Amino acid sequence: MKRSVFLMAIMVCIAFFVRADYYSAYIDKYAPMAIKQMEEYGIPASITLAQGLLESAAGRSSLATEGNNHFGIKCHSDWQGETMLRDDDAPDECFRVYKNASESFRDHSLFLRRKRYASLFELDVLDYAGWARGLRKCGYATDPNYADRLITIIERYALYTYDSNKGGKAHDIAEYIISTLAGTHPVRKTRGLHYVIAAPGDTYGKIAKEFNLKKSDILRYNDVKSDGEVKAWQEVYLQEKREEAPEGVSIVTIGADESLHSVAQRFGVKMDLIKRLNPNVKDEPGTRLHLR
Repeated sequence: MKRSVFLMAIMVCIAFFVRADYYSAYIDKYAPMAIKQMEEYGIPASITLAQGLLESAAGRSSLATEGNNHFGIKCHSDWQGETMLRDDDAPDECFRVYKNASESFRDHSLFLRRKRYASLFELDVLDYAGWARGLRKCGYATDPNYADRLITIIERYALYTYDSNKGGKAHDIAEYIISTLAGTHPVRKTRGLHYVIAAPGDTYGKIAKEFNLKKSDILRYNDVKSDGEVKAWQEVYLQEKREEAPEGVSIVTIGADESLHSVAQRFGVKMDLIKRLNPNVKDEPGTRLHLR
């Protein structure tokens, strides 16, 4: 019995480091590209890397693997290149396809150079939090917690070091932070709800223990029945979610790699509300959900 428990613990540790390595490998591979974009266009390398990590699931999303699209940029009327369809804010939305990752990184910089994002360039290149919140305010993503996700990723992997002349030491600093602070989670707040952003390998039980909460309460707050691994960069609420959707949100679409549960987490609403408003709904990408 002890041997099987020990082996299970070893397997969990190995699985965690394999997952974490996806992110470290992505950072090592694309940091030079992000720094180049910062030097040419004035966008913090930390922001570019965090967006790439989040939008492409560390380069593993279908948009990245099939279309070299690391930033989830949609076609828009001015795009003349190849395209691919994916479910996002609506079913079968048009996304840009690139020849390689370098082309995607450059187009991301050009995309942010549009008038819509002009206010971002008034910020200091070292103000990654301001850039993250500005991206959300300017409408880069509809996710209400988009800025918090970016900030969490930047701080978890010390990506801010790439924004200064200490960039060469970024990997060593990041490794130190991961090894010493991997068990800590800054508490965020949205609509009066306190929550944390889960990192790769986190479990509900682990987060409950960190905040001295009952595991059963954490599971109930987050509409899950048993302990398990949390989807990377998803919210874990430390209190009851809301019975109503955020103001102005009425209909949403389950995006690629999403589910009813991840939509409920994204907007901080209870699963009961979604199921009550959407009886017999299919839990699959492309499904439109009423939240009011």
